[in-house]
Amino acid sequence: MLLLLRSLAFQAVFLGFGTLLALYSLIPLARGDRAQLFAINALWARGINRLLRAIAGIHVRIEGLEQIPAGPVIIAAKHQSLWDTTIIFHLFGTPAVVMKQELLKIPIYGALCRGQGMIVVDREGGAKALKKMLADARAAAAEGRRIVIFPQGTRTRPGEPAPYQPGVAALYRDLKLPVVPAVVNSGCFWPKRGWRRPPGTIVLRFLAPIPPGLHRDDFMQALETRIETAQAELEAETRTGPVRG
Repeated sequence: MLLLLRSLAFQAVFLGFGTLLALYSLIPLARGDRAQLFAINALWARGINRLLRAIAGIHVRIEGLEQIPAGPVIIAAKHQSLWDTTIIFHLFGTPAVVMKQELLKIPIYGALCRGQGMIVVDREGGAKALKKMLADARAAAAEGRRIVIFPQGTRTRPGEPAPYQPGVAALYRDLKLPVVPAVVNSGCFWPKRGWRRPPGTIVLRFLAPIPPGLHRDDFMQALETRIETAQAELEAETRTGPVRG
């Protein structure tokens, strides 16, 4: 019963908090103030972490930030929950996130993504869409922004397999930047579907970067092997009860 009450309370406060910030974001959006939009997103991320801890008893631990090189870089991360798409604004300030075009249809959210210069990919658009994605990514990297991509292209449940999409290899080849793999266990506490928020510790773990210059197949094999191995280890740790941090 306590888990039910805490989960429902978190969901209600989370939705109210997010709605207020989304409405407030319309002001800098109308002014074209990208810096203020990113600042609001960072506030959103920090607020969510505090709500998780205070209401649901969910702590957050970030590991391996020292693995991320200075300057533009590609972050290739597992994606299990909405939390994954918020924390990056707290960590990176002005990230350029690769996102599917369908998300732009969401009221307010889609406009905010456009206002922040996110990298939109039309998965049905063929070569023309790929060229645009790469051009947008080059522009973001030239501004010194971190490029964030979820290489499987969708949220997955803990332990659920999903193929790695070719977009990450195209970015790696074209941008010639190091790729930092990352794993996360957020799906254990903020599932893909449902509202239950069991207490515990969300861990986001960055791994050693993959240097530029590998052949496409070698890169994809290295990326998938590193992520899936580290993901299995993290989920095993989570099942045994990680130390709060």
